[in-house]
Amino acid sequence: MAAKVCQKLFSTGVCNNSSCRQRHDVQLCRECYLVLPNSEAYAAHCRSAKHLKRRRGLSTLLYCPSCDVPVPFNCWGIHCQGRRHLRESTRLGNSATIEPEELTELPGHNYCSTCSMFVRQDLWTEHPNLPAHKRKLRFSRFAAAFDEAAKDKNGVIVSHQDVGLDLGVVTAEAASQGAVVGHLELKLTVPSARISLVEVIVSSRRARRSPFSVSVTPQALVFGRDLLLSVSFSHSYRGSYATRIEIVFEDTSLRQRFTIVRNVKCLVGEQAEYEALKPVAPYKPKKRNARQPEIDVVPGIAPPSLNAIKYITKLPQFLIPEPVSKALSRGSTEGIIEHFRTSLLPSRLAETTYGRHFKYLLWAEEYRSDQDMQVYDIDNTIFRKDGSFYYLNVPGLAEKRPSVLVGDRIMVQYVGADNGRWFEGRVHRVEQLSIALRFGGSFDGTRRVKIRFKFNRIPLRRQHQALDTVLHPQRLLFPKPEHAIQTTIPSPETVRPQVYNRLIANNPAQLQAVASIVNLPAGSPLFVLFGPPGTGKTVTIVEAILQVLKKDLEAHILACAPSNSAADLITQRLLGHLSNKELFRFYAPSRKGQAPSDLREYTCKNGNDDFTVPSMDVLLKFRVIVSTCVSASFAYNIAVPRGHFTHMFIDEAGQATEPEVMISVKTMADNNTNVILSGDPRQLGPIIRSAVARTLGLEKSFLERIMDREAYDELAGYGITVVKLIQNYRSHFNILDFPNRQFYKGELEPRGDPKIINAFLNTSHLVNPKFPVVFHALSGQDDREATSPSFFNILEALQVKEYIQSLKASTHVRVVDEDFGVIAPYHAQCVKIRAALKTSGVRVGSVEEFQGQEKKIIIISTVRSSPDFINYDLKHTLGFVANPRRLNVAITRAKALLIIVGDPTVLSIDPLWRSFLNYIYLNNGWKGDAPTWNVHEAVRETGGYDEEIRNAAAEDMNEFTRRMEDSTLNNIEALNGEAVDDEENADRPWRELE
Repeated sequence: MAAKVCQKLFSTGVCNNSSCRQRHDVQLCRECYLVLPNSEAYAAHCRSAKHLKRRRGLSTLLYCPSCDVPVPFNCWGIHCQGRRHLRESTRLGNSATIEPEELTELPGHNYCSTCSMFVRQDLWTEHPNLPAHKRKLRFSRFAAAFDEAAKDKNGVIVSHQDVGLDLGVVTAEAASQGAVVGHLELKLTVPSARISLVEVIVSSRRARRSPFSVSVTPQALVFGRDLLLSVSFSHSYRGSYATRIEIVFEDTSLRQRFTIVRNVKCLVGEQAEYEALKPVAPYKPKKRNARQPEIDVVPGIAPPSLNAIKYITKLPQFLIPEPVSKALSRGSTEGIIEHFRTSLLPSRLAETTYGRHFKYLLWAEEYRSDQDMQVYDIDNTIFRKDGSFYYLNVPGLAEKRPSVLVGDRIMVQYVGADNGRWFEGRVHRVEQLSIALRFGGSFDGTRRVKIRFKFNRIPLRRQHQALDTVLHPQRLLFPKPEHAIQTTIPSPETVRPQVYNRLIANNPAQLQAVASIVNLPAGSPLFVLFGPPGTGKTVTIVEAILQVLKKDLEAHILACAPSNSAADLITQRLLGHLSNKELFRFYAPSRKGQAPSDLREYTCKNGNDDFTVPSMDVLLKFRVIVSTCVSASFAYNIAVPRGHFTHMFIDEAGQATEPEVMISVKTMADNNTNVILSGDPRQLGPIIRSAVARTLGLEKSFLERIMDREAYDELAGYGITVVKLIQNYRSHFNILDFPNRQFYKGELEPRGDPKIINAFLNTSHLVNPKFPVVFHALSGQDDREATSPSFFNILEALQVKEYIQSLKASTHVRVVDEDFGVIAPYHAQCVKIRAALKTSGVRVGSVEEFQGQEKKIIIISTVRSSPDFINYDLKHTLGFVANPRRLNVAITRAKALLIIVGDPTVLSIDPLWRSFLNYIYLNNGWKGDAPTWNVHEAVRETGGYDEEIRNAAAEDMNEFTRRMEDSTLNNIEALNGEAVDDEENADRPWRELE
């Protein structure tokens, strides 16, 4: 050959380098990684058995960092001996025996996580039908089910969870005499639990009669007394034997059975022979672009508050299983989602598969959250020492980016160290701009260090723990119309004469909700209070709590909400009616010093001023206990008896994930407990960072899933299983009108205080003096800076500032900083607006941060703006601005004045935004350049407006511009969900779950 084959062509199939002098006139077989000299040779190769076998899929590929090429796994040794590899390694200063990295992407191929191989895209559709794939799929499902069954649950711990019971290497003589015996220890960790051992099933995998046997007598487990199961092995022949032992238990109080599984194995042979031939180390390829692991960690000193509560039930680790972690680390988002659907998740969501389904989604969320924490790592900084504490300044701490709580772990390594040794710092204090840490060992705080923030796993571990409990009644998880015990609608007149809050006395829906809740028979299906914006959900819930306590002197209530602010609001509304002997507000110890002053006497603290719990006798006497959904786990972990709470109220349930709600429901409810959810399924659900978990349903709240069921039809189930509040006490009619028609069937009735909602009518701030909504059309430029993927728009930020200054300077209506709320979908824009406002006390935040809040004036900056019409695309141009629920939440926060600043051409490519803009324009609320579209034309719900804009722009462009268009569009189409997900997660706030 006159020239060497172009390596870029070989590895990617494309070489656009016009100055490349290497050979391109060859035929490449990328399945087999062969260079063929001509088309005839290529055709002959394609008929070979080797090629036909390989074309169905490529097994694991490795990546050579020195040569920048993929290498088949079984060719790695040969590759490392090649001249090119040796030359490139020398040039780059790498070792010739450099460790390979595992390749996670290959152009023109999709990765099948089930088969662990790359499959050509044109063969992808037929791959799932191959027998080999189906076999591996069945095995994958079995493995997922086994992993779940192997978990300890319901307070029962069976020894040897991680590796199973290994009877070791035994001689044939010992095995034939039946002298090989091992033991499984069964331990009950919950004192109040009533668990019995029912039976033990030994599976036989290879023979009719298993060489393993277990002798067992059905009996009750006793707290503090371990039960031993003897596993005997008897066989006469050398070999490796394994079986599965299924230990069946019954929770006698609930009359429900559950199983814990353990593998048992035994190797018959000679120990020395076995040791001489066993693998020297397990295979573990290095992941490309992965963090170097924290191999040697010096533990830090934990804060005393972590021991403020003496938990009885141990919280297991629930680490991400290796197959799940491996699946999440490879391929596109779409491929990972498909793998979860086909190989990991159960085929349907039901009572028996409920826990396993959500546990996999939680692991996907944890994996992504841990990755997202890496953006806050600090490469080079230094501590400030004060006594035994080391203070670290953390940029963004005041905005909870990252969110850090007392007790969190921060990993620290000296700059320049590459030995894998890290020091663990434990957070003892969280201040406005810094955190105080304590370290163990011989940590030198004077040296410069790099910082790794670690994702706090405890909230997710609590959710896993709840999902592992045995309770899964249909009436709570999958309620049907026939579950309803109450068949006649209770009359509101039963509670009207004696309401505590006279404001609801003339609201029929609120009275009906209270009457229905108070008269729920024990063991009823879930009751849902559907409360659209500003309709008084929390007021209704508080009234219902007080009425239940009045009617039933034996009632005990657990009231939860996703956030501490929402839980505080419930508590504060109960203050005037319950004493501190009847009402208890539980705070996690990590919230030290953060309780509102009016709630402190309703909490419990120890001698170190840490939040804790009173004695069990005192705790059980409280009529109402209030906590966040996650912190409600304290009751289970300190052994509050199941069924102690007659009622559970979950307020703002639409903002919690389903597993969060299950922390209280699955651990504390019994067959008589009534559960009441309140919230709005039309507003934003919980904040989920993983695109995989979102797509597979973790973003769909428990409330929303339940509202989709037949039993919760707003008409058929009214007063029995659901009540919808319809009187809005927040917003002016014109602010409420569009979301009312779009999301609530026009049923909402504006009942706001005229003095507040009409405050800006007939003022100079409005375009139409009778219409308190303004759209300010502004074609700006969205930008990004440094390494942040978050967008900002300087012109919009300055326009927001001008509106605020103008309103504050007005003599028509007196307003202060607290009257304003500024909403922007991107964190960078929030930062820019805060900088523009300087010392202003105006609250600026994301849509998520404003959910549940209200302000007299709301100003929305939509940020996205682009003059490049060719790139207009609904997904990539608008990002998550084109989200119906975000729009609903944003515009329904305003009481008296709503101002939107944005680029109408960009916004109008989304059908919902186009409808909203038409609504404002036709009501003369428009300021700035007129719309570029016909506002009188019916809006197509199917969209396609982005395509129209692209087509219109393409008509006026020359040949060069059209080539650039094709390239740009191809690049857009090549993007997968993770690219957009990175952008979204940069702006997605962190949920603060203690």
